[in-house]
Amino acid sequence: MSTDSRRSPESRPGAREEQQKTSAESEAEEMEEGVELSLDNVFAILKNERRRRVLHYLRDEEQRVTLSDLAEHIAAIENDTSVQSITSSQRKRVYVGLYQCHLSKMDDMDIIDFNKDRGIVEIGDNAPQLFEYLDGTDEEPADHTRLFLGIGLLGGAALLALALTGASSAAVFAALVGLTVLLNCAVGYSLVTRTDEPLLDSVRGVPQD
Repeated sequence: MSTDSRRSPESRPGAREEQQKTSAESEAEEMEEGVELSLDNVFAILKNERRRRVLHYLRDEEQRVTLSDLAEHIAAIENDTSVQSITSSQRKRVYVGLYQCHLSKMDDMDIIDFNKDRGIVEIGDNAPQLFEYLDGTDEEPADHTRLFLGIGLLGGAALLALALTGASSAAVFAALVGLTVLLNCAVGYSLVTRTDEPLLDSVRGVPQD
């Protein structure tokens, strides 16, 4: 029996390379098929209004789109105007935010396919996993105007009652401070439960012009 015939399959020349190649091809096939996203990742994407609008636009268009068209569409919505009426600064603010942050994050999860060099965006393999949650995340933010008005009226009535009953200036001052703190907390709660993309852009350092 020859030496070559007694060799194990793994010891044959090129066998290890073939196994590595097969393993790499299998991993590539799995990536192409997509993976199931965790709920944490799903809601991390959908909690941002601008990313939801990206998904809506791509789903409605049903084809690849340019980053320029996408930015103009979202800028028009955010500024309550038409695509033809948006300013260059409004368009640029959205364009830069999408390019630097949102689209790359979505591309990493294979929710979209973002070609940075060509400025092309299209639906990714994992996007359908988000569609079932997408329509339930678009309710208008709650209007807290009545809440603030009610707090202000109650606080004002309490201060007036204290003044009429001859309460000390210290008591009136304490009530005024308490009312101010309460109103600040209410306003803060309102701000953090709304998505203000221009404000977030300025915090991130995205150019505004």
